Amino acid sequence: MDVANNTTSPTDQSSARGQGAAVTLSYQLLTSLFLGTLILCALLGNACVIAAIALERSLQNVANYLIGSLAVTDLMVSVLVLPMAALYQVLNKWTLGQVTCDIFISLDVLCCTSSILHLCAIALDRYWAITDPIDYVNKRTPRRAAVLISLTWLIGFLISIPPMLGWRTPEDRSDPDACTISKDHGYTIYSTFGAFYIPLLLMLVLYGRIFKAARFRIRKTVKKAKKNERSTEAKRKMALARERKTVKTLGIIMGTFILCWLPFFIVALVLPFCDSECYMPDWLGAVINWLGYSNSLLNPVIYAYFNKDFQSAFKKIIKCKFCRQ
Repeated sequence: MDVANNTTSPTDQSSARGQGAAVTLSYQLLTSLFLGTLILCALLGNACVIAAIALERSLQNVANYLIGSLAVTDLMVSVLVLPMAALYQVLNKWTLGQVTCDIFISLDVLCCTSSILHLCAIALDRYWAITDPIDYVNKRTPRRAAVLISLTWLIGFLISIPPMLGWRTPEDRSDPDACTISKDHGYTIYSTFGAFYIPLLLMLVLYGRIFKAARFRIRKTVKKAKKNERSTEAKRKMALARERKTVKTLGIIMGTFILCWLPFFIVALVLPFCDSECYMPDWLGAVINWLGYSNSLLNPVIYAYFNKDFQSAFKKIIKCKFCRQ
């Protein structure tokens, strides 16, 4: 997904990045170093999550299958999308031809959309687990996880394919040095709402209800502990600590997701309707673009590295205990 190429100045159309403006060697070196480091960290982080689930039996459950699938998706972003995006950023123009551009854009939209929808699937799984803990134990099966994972890829496919079938404007291919997503107004609304705005609304509702349900259960536990004042006070302090942890965890999950993707999708939704009346500096477009990509680096940190079971598995991997077994 690339918003940087959708920006044009009303006073100087040639200032857009898609026109292939020359860049300095120092810019290319520094950008290559920074983006190369980001891609490498995303690769290693997601690979570690996949390895931990594959090697540690205690991590092999339905909830972690979803996290593992998210890591696979983000690994695909790191391998299939980010290298070409980095090359485009460093050279300041597209040099791989129109066919490769179409494939790149489709893979970009497919993988990034699937990654976002995986976050919805994880939120939905957690919502069912906390609001219906007794019945959901039997319903929480690998088959259900497979259905959720399949849906994320199906929706991603339905959003990524239309431009290749002609849902685009003639201007989208007018510049051989640019590789941009379709700016057709209908497709813009369809893709941004399907890939982000609807999932965002769903996640806000689900995590809001998860927080309410968790707080209700915590406070219900405190009310049951009325045998003596010391016990009640201890329970109260533990409940407050758990509630703070719940708020912190949910805040990190939603805060990171919104920080990474909201700027991108605001720009992606607004710019095609602005035409030449809107102007955004190239550097800002690049920052917004890579902020979205960085979500694939942060996902394993949020969903796995904060988990004690995963931390234990990572330590085993580092010490190569699995190798000895």
